[in-house]
Amino acid sequence: MDNSPPQDDPGQPSVPAPVPLTKPESRPEPPLPQTPAPQTPAPQTPAPHAPVAEADLRVSDADRERVAELLRDAYAEGRLDAEEHAERIEAAYRAKTFGELAPLTRDLPTHRPLSFEKQAAPASAPRPGPRLPPARHEAPSMVAIFGGASRKGRWRVGSHLRAFAAFGGVEIDLTDAVFESPEVEIEVTALFGGVDIRVPENVSLHGGGVGIFGGFDVKEQTAADPYAPVVRVKGVAVFGGCEAKPRRGKKITEWVRKQLGSE
Repeated sequence: MDNSPPQDDPGQPSVPAPVPLTKPESRPEPPLPQTPAPQTPAPQTPAPHAPVAEADLRVSDADRERVAELLRDAYAEGRLDAEEHAERIEAAYRAKTFGELAPLTRDLPTHRPLSFEKQAAPASAPRPGPRLPPARHEAPSMVAIFGGASRKGRWRVGSHLRAFAAFGGVEIDLTDAVFESPEVEIEVTALFGGVDIRVPENVSLHGGGVGIFGGFDVKEQTAADPYAPVVRVKGVAVFGGCEAKPRRGKKITEWVRKQLGSE
């Protein structure tokens, strides 16, 4: 018995041996998207404050007084009239910032740049302004009965002045007056009326009176200049009143005693 393996028949095609099946390689699954953890924002450094503009800087009393002095000089030279000068002086003492002060002297030749820093003096001195008009002569007495009497502006005041008010009012403004005497005495009588007296801030003011069912108020002050004029007020107020006080921002610029002393 022949146990040898069968021989291939050359007349039939050969069948290839079956290829063993292999398990496909497993691929790693893509990672799932992860939600980022919330991050605490880093603390922010506050931005520095913007610098304050010069016009918004606060002014001092010395700054207001410097502008007021320029306005007084301009008024004495005739560059401002009485109404303009009074309005600008009031605005100067009411100003809180450099931006409010600057326009008050911008149109004046004596204007210097307004700043919180010291400024250089102008190279050339301003030309002298026009001469002031002559002061007018007035009567030494004022009377107001059922009405009013007012005296202001450039007028000559002598050594004595009387004011009488009955059912009316008298206004005496010495802030722009020319003093012809080193001492002025004002005698007041107010019956059911009132007398209002205003003097420059750089003169001495003294005196007082009697108030019967009324008031008599004199705000006394002594000027720093020993040669400045002295105004003395006295009298009586019955069912009326008298008030005498200095006007802030108004300074006397000329008086006879000072002019004689400077010659």
